[in-house]
Amino acid sequence: MGHFSRYNQYRIMWVLVFFDLPTETKKERSAASRFRKQLLDDGFTMFQFSIYMRHCPSRENADVHTKRVKRNLPKLGKVGILQITDKQFGMMELFLAQKVSEIEQPTQQLELF
Repeated sequence: MGHFSRYNQYRIMWVLVFFDLPTETKKERSAASRFRKQLLDDGFTMFQFSIYMRHCPSRENADVHTKRVKRNLPKLGKVGILQITDKQFGMMELFLAQKVSEIEQPTQQLELF
């Protein structure tokens, strides 16, 4: 086990970002689009329209991405950031049109340290 045991389902983390941003004016829509683009540029994928998620190999890496999201917060709106373990993420029940659906794992990127 040794070297790989630190990359187990309790060490691997997911960062979820939930948000409700105003989109009444052109300026608000632009700010919301910019926030979404920054999430995508940082490796997040859309889970639902206002929920983005990112796989992180460690808690420290999750902290880096959480801080980056905080630096890019829009002036208006409500944003929540949640870090959960891979084990907790795997316990999510997902329903698509009332049928149980498998959670689609994002493609893994090899991260070299």
